[in-house]
Amino acid sequence: MRLSAILLLSLAVLTGGLSGQIPEGVEEGDAFRPHPEAQRAIGSLYSPFCPGFMLEVCTARESIALRDSIQYLAYQGWSSSELVEWMLGNYGAQYRAVPLGTGAGLWAWVLPPLGLIGGIVVVTLVLRRLAPSRRPEDAGGSESEHPEAARVVTGDEEDRLRMAIREIELSEDPSF
Repeated sequence: MRLSAILLLSLAVLTGGLSGQIPEGVEEGDAFRPHPEAQRAIGSLYSPFCPGFMLEVCTARESIALRDSIQYLAYQGWSSSELVEWMLGNYGAQYRAVPLGTGAGLWAWVLPPLGLIGGIVVVTLVLRRLAPSRRPEDAGGSESEHPEAARVVTGDEEDRLRMAIREIELSEDPSF
């Protein structure tokens, strides 16, 4: 008799605690729909129980319970920023995955685009400096800039060039 009374009492206590986990407005037979505020909060936090993982993908029991608690609080009317602050207050600020948009956290949002723009500018300037100029007006040039380009090759020089080219071709041609 005592054993059945203890078992019945413990069953009542356990089911009473579990019934509080079903958010208001959700029937027991309905499929659970995550609250959008809770999803926003969960998506911006690291898990304190899976180092290096986001809270939304951590499979530890404690993380599942923490996600459920955040869902419950969201159904109680808490905003995503309140949920994030509650979690950070309980576990520490090191679990914030998305930097703040004010103060020192603003640098995390500003520096990457500035670095990207600066890198593009530097690469463009270096490529312009290293690449030869291919503009049509530069192709003609003036005699003062390129005096050897205006010089006419004589017949004797042309014969010497042909002989040198022929000599190079023969030296490279393997005869079997």
